[in-house]
Amino acid sequence: MANPDLQMNPQMEQIYGEIRDNFRALANGFQKLDKIKDSTRQSKQLEDLTGRMRECKRLIKEFDREIKEEESKNPPDVSKKLNDEKQSMIKELNSYVALRKTYQSTLGNKRVELFDMGAGASEPMADDNTRVASEMSNQELIQAGNKTMDETDQAIERSKQVVHQTVEVGTQTAAKLKGQTDQMGRIVNELDTIQFSIKKASQLVKEIGRQVATDKCIMAFLFLIVVGVIAIIVVKIVNPHNKDIRDIPGLAPPAPAARRLLYVMSGEQF
Repeated sequence: MANPDLQMNPQMEQIYGEIRDNFRALANGFQKLDKIKDSTRQSKQLEDLTGRMRECKRLIKEFDREIKEEESKNPPDVSKKLNDEKQSMIKELNSYVALRKTYQSTLGNKRVELFDMGAGASEPMADDNTRVASEMSNQELIQAGNKTMDETDQAIERSKQVVHQTVEVGTQTAAKLKGQTDQMGRIVNELDTIQFSIKKASQLVKEIGRQVATDKCIMAFLFLIVVGVIAIIVVKIVNPHNKDIRDIPGLAPPAPAARRLLYVMSGEQF
């Protein structure tokens, strides 16, 4: 039952009640332990009591979390009382831990499992998953060893798979990089070829342009010559007596309008 002097919410009251029940069970268990003479039964009883202590430790942690969550809602004096009660439960738990160590020493068990506070800590610390070899039977030891070896083998297999996958990914990445490097080389070569072709085409266009300009000049000169010849011919035909225009070589002068024929008569003398 919860302490009537402490103001707790329903969750905290439940946790507090479970802690007090475990403490009562621990007190009764250690009283029974004094009456047990068989060392095997004593070890079994100590193991049960250790489980109770672990449960108390877990519940005290939950109780502390609830205190911190309700701290902003509770008055300072209520929070102080709750923290004092938590410290009292921690001290009571540590007293049972010390009592357990005393019984373990009497039984000859060299178990190392500490429920101490640490530097500035306010809750017991212990390895909840520890079991001493002296408390385990031969079959349990064999099973624990086989389980550990199986877990180790599984971890090794997983590591091998990760390494194999890493090697495959690295190989694929290297192949892709090589392919991309080759592709970049081909692209560079194609760009060089295109640049050379463009340069040659530019030179060819310039040469064609020069040839076209030369041909145009020649055609213009020829055209002027033909026009001049045609003009002279026309002028000669129209005005044959024009002395300013010389006869064109190879072109006979026009025949006179009336040609006189001279006959040499036989016996006629000039």
